[in-house]
Amino acid sequence: MRILIICRANSCRSQMAEAILKRLDPNLVVESAGPEPAEAVHPGTIRAMAEIGIDISQSSTTNITEFVKEDWDFVITVCDIARESCPAFIGNVKNSIYLKFEDPLAYEGDDEFLLKLIRTTRTQIVNEFEDFYNEYLTSK
Repeated sequence: MRILIICRANSCRSQMAEAILKRLDPNLVVESAGPEPAEAVHPGTIRAMAEIGIDISQSSTTNITEFVKEDWDFVITVCDIARESCPAFIGNVKNSIYLKFEDPLAYEGDDEFLLKLIRTTRTQIVNEFEDFYNEYLTSK
């Protein structure tokens, strides 16, 4: 099963979703990317994931162009901006899903304020992707 998760900067929401799915099932091939990738995964994202026992400190951001010619079982878009920027793929996409998560990095504030927002988004992503996994990827 091949799953691609898209978010504009690939520095927070898509990184968390990728890591959650990999923890749920290490046999899945899961990648994340964005049309405008940041230089690095946001430090608050790394910290928030470490709090739940997932190390993404070695993760890097990726441009969506690296994956558009590949075949995917699921392409999951997790933000409005990425949905507008990447409406279609050249490769074979069996299932496209849109799950909206507010961007915690769109707000200004100190590190603790942003970390609180990232934690809230992390909880939402964990819940939604556990539901996705149970609905689409587990044997019934």
